[in-house]
Amino acid sequence: MSSRTVIRGGLVITASDEIHADVLIEDGRIAALAASASPAAGAFTADRTIDATGKYVIPGGVDAHTHMELPFGGTFASDTFETGTRAAAWGGTTTIVDFAVQSVGQSLRQGLDAWHAKAEGNCAVDYAFHMIVSDVNAGTLKEMDLLVEEGVTSFKQFMAYPGVFYSDDGQILRAMQRSAENGGLIMMHAENGIAIDVLVEQALSRGETDPRHHGEVRKALLEAEATHRAIRLAQVAGAPLYVVHVSATEAVAELARARDEGLNVFGETCPQYLFLSTDNLAEPDFEGAKYVCSTPLRPREHQAALWRGLRTNDLQVVSTDHCPFCFTGQKELGRGDFSKIPNGLPGVENRMDLLHQAVLDGHISRRRWIEIACATPARMFGLYPKKGTLAPGSDADVVIYDPHAEQVLSAGTHHMNVDYSAYEGKRVTGRVETVLSRGVPVVTGREYTGHAGHGVYTPRSTCQYLT
Repeated sequence: MSSRTVIRGGLVITASDEIHADVLIEDGRIAALAASASPAAGAFTADRTIDATGKYVIPGGVDAHTHMELPFGGTFASDTFETGTRAAAWGGTTTIVDFAVQSVGQSLRQGLDAWHAKAEGNCAVDYAFHMIVSDVNAGTLKEMDLLVEEGVTSFKQFMAYPGVFYSDDGQILRAMQRSAENGGLIMMHAENGIAIDVLVEQALSRGETDPRHHGEVRKALLEAEATHRAIRLAQVAGAPLYVVHVSATEAVAELARARDEGLNVFGETCPQYLFLSTDNLAEPDFEGAKYVCSTPLRPREHQAALWRGLRTNDLQVVSTDHCPFCFTGQKELGRGDFSKIPNGLPGVENRMDLLHQAVLDGHISRRRWIEIACATPARMFGLYPKKGTLAPGSDADVVIYDPHAEQVLSAGTHHMNVDYSAYEGKRVTGRVETVLSRGVPVVTGREYTGHAGHGVYTPRSTCQYLT
């Protein structure tokens, strides 16, 4: 049976437009938009009407960097695909792109199949996968071609974590050369992991074991050096490059320089680098462990460069790098040795609200909010216009957002499966009220009405920004 929903009276905001319009949804897709009070809008008929008067009507968020159930440091990220995608829905995110992991000695296919098994039938919202490439060899390179053909069109490599995910420059170059041929996009964790390990060893030998030393050894210059090296390797290979979780002023400068040269180089940052700092890492009584992630939090003065990069489009995307570990029993693994603290922060539920607060704080415009959180990640990773916008034919992933509601972020009220909030006690204005995923209400007037298994796997085309 056909189903029709109309959303009336809201301010529709996309990356390109703001208009008071009514939105007609039919069979899970956007069927039409018409200016509110126009004859066309008046002609919309539906089984269900949602009143969005005084609210924003925005596309569902696209979080292009999450790690559900990721194995790391002898434990696993605490959000499953079920709990993590439910929390995403609560936060106005209707699509995640998670990272399947190739383990050393295994094929890409084995890693991808394992992640499909984790996610299938468990997700509250739609999902897709990137592929972490940990073992570059002739077989891996051939598999990259096959994965691109079937909709896994981006591959993450690590210049950090020797012995775990690390690739050397030769392996990186080979993968980049392959992606230059098959249309894939290389995503890079850009930190000089070999040098960092030396600094970690030296810090521990001096008895510097507290969480704050995690940030001190993972120096901004080593992020900038690796970013520069990745850019030049990509240039040699003739390949595009997407640098994940950019945190440092010096790394932004490397991206800006490359883009000024006309290179297909892109950058992502995350809310933790925009709103948190080394002050959090230095919190006493091991509380700083809650904020251990890599790249690490930086001194507060780096935030201005990140906001500027988002305004000038030297940074294009804000993702979360959602990788939660509970303080009790997981982060505590690193008591007495900061290098054993599992790296990662929770955030999939907070991103849209924090970026709306950034609008109110004057950092970005409303349309830029939607651009960096919805439209650009969808375009970057081959999901647009199915995802990331409100246009006829797009999936009806729609958020009714109350821009005036006030809330206090807290572990006591969030829905992520983690025992702390990285933003505990932070007051923000703006809150998700209702969320539709492919036209189906998954959050209705601040009540969860979704279910595991509604979310479906979504193959992707290649990056839509390549020149």
